[in-house]
Amino acid sequence: MPHSSNPNQAQMEHFYIIDNQMKDPEGHFAAEVVNFLRGEGKTCTLEEESGGKVPQDADCCLVLGGDGTVLQASHAVLGENLPLLGINLGTLGYLAQIEKKDWQTALRKVLAGNFTVEKRMMLEGTVPGGRTEYALNDVVFARSGALQILNLDVFVNGQFLNSFNADGIILSTPTGSTAYNLSAGGPIVEPGAQMIVITPICPHTLSTRSVVLSASDVVGIRIGRTSTARVLEAEVHFDGHRSAILHTGDLVTIHRSERTASLVVLEQRSFLETLHRKMANLT
Repeated sequence: MPHSSNPNQAQMEHFYIIDNQMKDPEGHFAAEVVNFLRGEGKTCTLEEESGGKVPQDADCCLVLGGDGTVLQASHAVLGENLPLLGINLGTLGYLAQIEKKDWQTALRKVLAGNFTVEKRMMLEGTVPGGRTEYALNDVVFARSGALQILNLDVFVNGQFLNSFNADGIILSTPTGSTAYNLSAGGPIVEPGAQMIVITPICPHTLSTRSVVLSASDVVGIRIGRTSTARVLEAEVHFDGHRSAILHTGDLVTIHRSERTASLVVLEQRSFLETLHRKMANLT
């Protein structure tokens, strides 16, 4: 499996392709990519052809879509140690780093071995019922049902940190710091860093700020009680997918996973360049 830009590294020969059919409804772009790669002597397997089963000899998961599609792909190949490479078919993305207009040039670099593979930390947690979930971007606790303020008790390594009255709370990886965490006022973190960012969502206070923890810390989020003793209902989402309904007293523990996501990177400065362009577009 490729891990660096060393010219002696193993070459990528078999591409597993995940196509966002909402952004490529007729599959024309996917067909164009497949024809290009096969013309270069490479093997391709489309997700719909394999029934979602990752081929054992795949060298790279090529994702056609935006950042959301790359996130979904990271879960589809979880445990396969398969590098992800995204071609952006949506707005400017951080995870899908190749722009559609440059896709042939970028893929030629990959085929020539001019790339690195970055390991990105993921979060892991067990929800009520015993199911384990994973997140490359973030774990979000949010209110469910009627509009209400949540009381969220936060513990770090078993020690009580604080209670937040808020619409919810975000536990973000460095990769996810530019997603919901950023929108909620949290800090931007270089994606190769190792840390966990806790950011309340619309906290009912003027002084609450994000908390940055070591990646080795274990975070517990408990659904607290209101002053009226009414039972609260909340949801926990791993990378945007609702994983469980929570009620007052439920505790979910989040920690760094032993599993990681692997992202193909063509340029070491790609994150800073993308961040500059993204911030320019927001001004």
